[in-house]
Amino acid sequence: MAGLSTSGAGTPAPLGRQGYVVLYAPDARSFSHTHERATRTEIARRLAALKRFDFTGDYDPSRCYAAPVYFVPSDTLVGVRTVDELGIRSEHDLFGGVVPHSFVATKAITHPLVEPDPCSPAGWSHEFSRRVCDAVLFGFTAFASEDARRAGLRVMERGPVRIKPVRATGGRGQVVVSTPAELDTALALMNSAELSDHGLVLEENLGEVTTRSVGQVRVAELVATYHGTQSLTTDNSGETVYGGSEVVIVRGGFDALLELDLPEEARIAVAQARAYDAAATECFTGMFASRRNYDVAQGWDAAGRWRSGVLEQSWRMGGVSGAEVAALEAFRTQPALRAMRARCVEIYGESDPPPPQAVLYFRGMDERIGLLTKYTLVEAYDDAR
Repeated sequence: MAGLSTSGAGTPAPLGRQGYVVLYAPDARSFSHTHERATRTEIARRLAALKRFDFTGDYDPSRCYAAPVYFVPSDTLVGVRTVDELGIRSEHDLFGGVVPHSFVATKAITHPLVEPDPCSPAGWSHEFSRRVCDAVLFGFTAFASEDARRAGLRVMERGPVRIKPVRATGGRGQVVVSTPAELDTALALMNSAELSDHGLVLEENLGEVTTRSVGQVRVAELVATYHGTQSLTTDNSGETVYGGSEVVIVRGGFDALLELDLPEEARIAVAQARAYDAAATECFTGMFASRRNYDVAQGWDAAGRWRSGVLEQSWRMGGVSGAEVAALEAFRTQPALRAMRARCVEIYGESDPPPPQAVLYFRGMDERIGLLTKYTLVEAYDDAR
């Protein structure tokens, strides 16, 4: 398969200072991993080239910036006051998203509450749960241990239950239980403050799962939309985690993506992601995003029925953002280009060097997770694949 150039030479050169791209960390945890810091920095540099802005490193609140500032946050930004103080007014001011309440940025919103009026945070939207019921798997969100147990027993009537801490990423911290005793044991190990402050998801567990990614990014005048599949790998502690994605990316919106000859399973995933996206935008006032990504699980339930549903959203830089930026670079420099393929790869431990045409984001020792290699590789799109 022929490669597409995505090296620094393939990005537009700045045409004079028109603004600044800065990294922004809402809290002290945001840059805790060396590999995440390195990835965000490289992506921010590439975004600066796309916008013809200067990349100036971390945001300095004491500095008076003489031109517009474009933020690359480590997390979804929360609250009107925060974005007002930063001068963020729309999706054109950041690579990521803004939500009115912290729980909206997590997988907690994916499912309804187990009872009509259990513990729930201010701003919870029952309407959102109703809008997305056909686009998600069967499950519940709980903010108290007694509600979590009721939710688990309800889901267990259909089969095994997957318990998911709502702020964990990459599949970490999840456990599957099949009996009430296992459920009680798992819930007893949960942090009570984490449960009450952020919630817990309990949903049906699928077998033979394919996890699909559906998303869209907007930077400057460029729009790219994609679908693809995720892969799993084993990290340096032996845990099964996210290992990368392979995606097809088109110039334009969801309608342009659906013009491709997609498998039916992919079309279902795109439709469910669009429904989830529209409901979030309409049900949570003040929410907007330039980067939208949705994980969709497809597999078989305990009764042998094929199921598909959105697991969670990401309105911040994510595992496939290297591919997103590579696509924007290619669409900027090649106006006739309609679609492309990209692979984002994460390898733990010792590994061969990435292919020479890859965009390398990190290769080395991270102080918390050990040896890691992260890179993106882009290819021409072939309808036959």
